[in-house]
Amino acid sequence: MREIAFIKQNKEKWLELDEVISNNIEKTPDEIADLHIKIMNDLSYAQTFYPKSNVVPYLNKLAKKSYSKIYHTKKQEKNTLVAFFLETVPLLSYKYRKYIYVSFIFFFICFFIGLLSTFNDENFARQILGNGYIDETLENIESGDALAIYKNGSTWGSFIGIFNNNLRVGLNMFLSGLFLGIGSGFYIIHNGIMVAVFQAFFYQNNSFFDSLKGIWIHGTYEIFAMIIESACGYIIGASILFPGALSRFESFKKGLREAFYIFLSTIPFTFVAAFLEGYVTRYYNQVPTFVCILIIATCLVSISYYYLIFPFKVAAKNQVT
Repeated sequence: MREIAFIKQNKEKWLELDEVISNNIEKTPDEIADLHIKIMNDLSYAQTFYPKSNVVPYLNKLAKKSYSKIYHTKKQEKNTLVAFFLETVPLLSYKYRKYIYVSFIFFFICFFIGLLSTFNDENFARQILGNGYIDETLENIESGDALAIYKNGSTWGSFIGIFNNNLRVGLNMFLSGLFLGIGSGFYIIHNGIMVAVFQAFFYQNNSFFDSLKGIWIHGTYEIFAMIIESACGYIIGASILFPGALSRFESFKKGLREAFYIFLSTIPFTFVAAFLEGYVTRYYNQVPTFVCILIIATCLVSISYYYLIFPFKVAAKNQVT
């Protein structure tokens, strides 16, 4: 179809939506959403067949305005905080799901590298975890309490210190995306290898089950959240490298904002992980095994559902493709 014919065929609905937004004409959210979907389809068509036309930036601007109109209307109908966690973040997680998958894949690649390195080099664990930690843990294993190191300090002090540290690490992983995502990848390499070395070390010293039972009480939320935070860094990096139809600066601002929303959603999980590490992990050998397993399973299922399954349900509900 020639561009002139395309404009003539569709300009009526463009002008209708423009008028609705500009003059605040009364329409239901469903009617605005329907117009928004049509505009998005036209924008996609124009980007494909008329990439250098003035129609593309016009439709892009109109799509942004209509999205803001829809989002603003929905925010008025729902509690803002509830809408953020049950709609905004799931939709963004769906939109950027490939970055989350890449972050998981990269983490597990680094994890297996850490395993192979530990099993093939007897000094590798000391290089990664440090002589002080290794020596103290070996003494704890010999005394029959492999994870006694988690019992140091008060529960309250441990909780605050751990939360502060994990929040700082997560923020660093997020902000490292400013370096084209490379910095976020570095953090994943470090953490993936360290977790693997940790588990391999306990396996080599016949305390593997104790480590699983104790460490993953808090580690499930902690590590999963770090992987999501790293994905946020990749989103920022990609927004700089691949701006698409937007200017590089506009793409960067959008990527930074949306990645920050996802990052914010990890903070409650980081908080709970710190609470569990400060108050529960220290009692891993006193709490019944089935309780430890139940806590770990609950954490794994809840956070996996929120970031990997729930986004598809919200996207389907909102007819996002």
